[in-house]
Amino acid sequence: MCYLGRMSKQNKKTAPQIASMTGFARSSSSVDGYSWNWEAKSVNGKGLDVRCRLPQGFEEVDVEARTATGKAFKRGNFNLILTIQETSQQSQYQINRALLDQLVETAKELQVDLDGFDKPSLDGLFAVRGVIEQVTESDDEAELTARKKEVLGGLKEVLSSLAQNRLDEGLRIGEVLFDQLDAIIKLCQQAEKIAALQPENIREKLNQQIAELLEAVPSLPEERLAQEAAVLMTKADVREELDRLQAHIEAAKDLMDGGGVIGRRLDFLCQEFNREANTLCSKAADVELSKIGLELKAVIEQYREQVQNIE
Repeated sequence: MCYLGRMSKQNKKTAPQIASMTGFARSSSSVDGYSWNWEAKSVNGKGLDVRCRLPQGFEEVDVEARTATGKAFKRGNFNLILTIQETSQQSQYQINRALLDQLVETAKELQVDLDGFDKPSLDGLFAVRGVIEQVTESDDEAELTARKKEVLGGLKEVLSSLAQNRLDEGLRIGEVLFDQLDAIIKLCQQAEKIAALQPENIREKLNQQIAELLEAVPSLPEERLAQEAAVLMTKADVREELDRLQAHIEAAKDLMDGGGVIGRRLDFLCQEFNREANTLCSKAADVELSKIGLELKAVIEQYREQVQNIE
């Protein structure tokens, strides 16, 4: 049986093609008296989920933001936050005369019933919410369109930065995955060496048990005992599991070398890894092989935990 050797540094250079589902990016700019700021966050997700938080007047950007995110990414939960701030416009205020008149009339009516109380003051009336209103100049349609174009340009920039951030994180995860795959390979090699000695060890134990059994019950046919021994040795043979583990290792290596959106396929391979490791443990007729099987399961679980972060 031939196992893959330790991953080379050249192979590990392909790891940046693996993207994490976790990332953060920010993009901001200012032009013509206003500034905007985009924040993009992504975390692990089974599919693609995009949520946008946009200021009033930019609701139509929501559809374009979701579409752009869907084109740039395949998996993850995304939060896109846009904030807009006026930088040159001076605030102006006006008095809501209708509300003020209503308050004055109400005060006059109550004054008869509330004899002894001070009359309402002007500053007290102005302190009522809604009496003084902030007024901003309305932007024309052409200016709003230009602003949205600038904002969408910023969206493209922040998504590009987010993609790079996810690739950088993917590089770190990829290095861990390659190391863990190396550990799986080494454990399989150790298991193969012990498994090669397992049939002989089983044969010696069975011969001893058969001899003791024949002494106790001489009438038992030796041929029948030999058949049962052969069945037990076949059930304890783990070479088939090791062969399948080798095939899964090669498949995982090919996926990781190719990069791209491989998270789901690697997760499926992890399930296959676990299945073979469990069978190996159940078949192990040797203490050392059992220890290797348990350690193999632990490394596979660590490998799977990292795979959960991959797009």
